[in-house]
Amino acid sequence: MANGLPGRLLQRREDSRRASFLELFFDLAFIFALTRLSRALLDDPSLNGGFQVLVMLAALWWVWFVTAWSADWFDPRTPLIVALLLWVMFGGLLMAAAVPTAFTEHAMVFAVAYVAIHLGRAALLIPALRGHPLQLRTVRVAVWFAISGVLWVVGAVVAPARGVLWALALVLEYSLARLRWPFVRLGRSSWPDLQVNGRHLSERYQQIFIIALGELILMSGVTYSESGLDRGSTMAFALAFVTAVALARLYLVPAGARLGASIEEAGPPGSKLALTAGYLHLVMIAGVLATSAGLEMSIDDPGAREPERMVVTVAGPALFLTGRILLSAAVDASLPWARLVGLPVIILAGVASVKLPLVGGNAVVTGVLLLIVVLDAMPGAGGPGRPAGRTDG
Repeated sequence: MANGLPGRLLQRREDSRRASFLELFFDLAFIFALTRLSRALLDDPSLNGGFQVLVMLAALWWVWFVTAWSADWFDPRTPLIVALLLWVMFGGLLMAAAVPTAFTEHAMVFAVAYVAIHLGRAALLIPALRGHPLQLRTVRVAVWFAISGVLWVVGAVVAPARGVLWALALVLEYSLARLRWPFVRLGRSSWPDLQVNGRHLSERYQQIFIIALGELILMSGVTYSESGLDRGSTMAFALAFVTAVALARLYLVPAGARLGASIEEAGPPGSKLALTAGYLHLVMIAGVLATSAGLEMSIDDPGAREPERMVVTVAGPALFLTGRILLSAAVDASLPWARLVGLPVIILAGVASVKLPLVGGNAVVTGVLLLIVVLDAMPGAGGPGRPAGRTDG
């Protein structure tokens, strides 16, 4: 079997490796997607607009996540996997291009590209894995993506039900992954079937989070360069930079750097932690995206006094902290008190700042984030788990 096509495609679990150039190249599509999503949230910061952006982000994240997980199993140097990554990358670019009008005239482009990505992946892998026990794993996943694909296409056709059907499809897909893709007569995958290289997947999570922060810095810089560089915009731009630094520090230390080692130490059941981390990274990236939109609003119009925009400014860091606290709980079984206290403080600070100009509200929220960073660095701030200062793995 090792000399056949499946043997050449599959990575050996004992091999340690870094992300390949092609995987990093694939991430470029996500940069474009995030810029489109933040612009969509800027154009419509209402509750409905936020829901639509969240649905599109969850779809694009699922494309990235399933592809990153697949690339962990297979050798990215083989021609078939190269073709697969390029196929998914092009489909992701089509989805990203359709984001501004995905809930209007280009809904079918977004939905068909999404479905084609997942079914195209299966069309390449199922024949290539012929004769290998893991072929059945790919078949299970493909069957469920074909079923959820109906919801995507029908949602594209039926505009009044679009948001509900697409959200239902995503809930189905995310839930089935946690249930290990069960299907009648096909059974369900075992955790050893789904085992991943923890250090590689953890590195991929870190890379995509850095890309999300890069989108924040990029769009803040673009907005600032077009603002006239006045005093208010300069202050808002400085706050954007400080916020990016604070989010990076809060993400990495401590559990962000230990995720890979924790997955490896758990063995095959570590796949559950890897999957949970994927869900929580969606929450954190949604927070970074909302933070980016709020900062762009502040740079563009620092003196604006709009409660709707201030909600976006507060929701971003709150979402990020929620995901990050839960990641610490999953990795270290710890609840960092500085972040636990900081989460409601940020929300209360936002409520208290609702009548301030946007730049003032952003200054208050950034100040709370910096305070959390300082308190988080104190001994014992990491909770009852491992020492907060340890960042191995």
